[in-house]
Amino acid sequence: MITFPNAKINIGLQVTERRPDGYHNLDTVFYPIPLHDALEVVPAQEEGYDCRLHLSGVEIEGDTDNNLVVRAYRLLAADYTLPPVDVYLHKHIPTGAGLGGGSADASYMLRLLNEMFSLGIANEKLEEYAARLGADCPFFINNTPVYATGIGNVFHPIDLNLEGWQLVIVKPDVFVSTKEAYSMVKPEKPEVTLDEKIMRPIEEWKESISNDFEKGIFAIHPELDGIKSKLYALGAVYAAMSGSGSALFGLFKTEVENLEQHFPNCFCEQQKLPDSHRGVSK
Repeated sequence: MITFPNAKINIGLQVTERRPDGYHNLDTVFYPIPLHDALEVVPAQEEGYDCRLHLSGVEIEGDTDNNLVVRAYRLLAADYTLPPVDVYLHKHIPTGAGLGGGSADASYMLRLLNEMFSLGIANEKLEEYAARLGADCPFFINNTPVYATGIGNVFHPIDLNLEGWQLVIVKPDVFVSTKEAYSMVKPEKPEVTLDEKIMRPIEEWKESISNDFEKGIFAIHPELDGIKSKLYALGAVYAAMSGSGSALFGLFKTEVENLEQHFPNCFCEQQKLPDSHRGVSK
């Protein structure tokens, strides 16, 4: 069985306070986008293992045995009887980009196993499993726009639909440490919360919706600031960094021509956004 995990963007990100446990509370909006990996699960081809991961596409560092997809399998296998499997994951979503690719792969693995082996797990329970894999993993279970609070793990549905807008994603070969990004932010509770701002016309977002990580990260990586400026110069109505980066995105009313020429040596993707109520799955 095969499925196609999709990415997300963060529209706005406000770090509101530091928690006693050392984490930070934040306000952000998660929006699903039609940028996909490919994930296939088949019965094990050999004996002697429970879940073996085969990778292709964008290179992923680290031990495959500790990949979130394998951890998702073993999380369910602890509570349900699952046969050994081979997993083929083709990565197209850039890693370390703030696009949630790894989290999407993990959650889609839970969904796929649930369907493939008729486990009958309700979405609410799948979200609980996903939360044990990562704070934003539960988002990809229902995969609809949400206003996220807490550490990015408390979701509130919002009626946001960017259907018809051209989305441009640009990611340079730059690594941004999430830990470092948080260290450069001064938490502050805003006078107007993001769930109110996001309901304003998109043409007003540039002046009202921001990503608190940008100031510190742009100081260290000015090329990211340059990409954001170029997106606006090309006609973006709104542009921002997604999460802690290093991907940036722009919303355009019309298609951008010769995109790769504007951003050489970068990952570039351009898509017309679908109806968020119908989903982004292939």
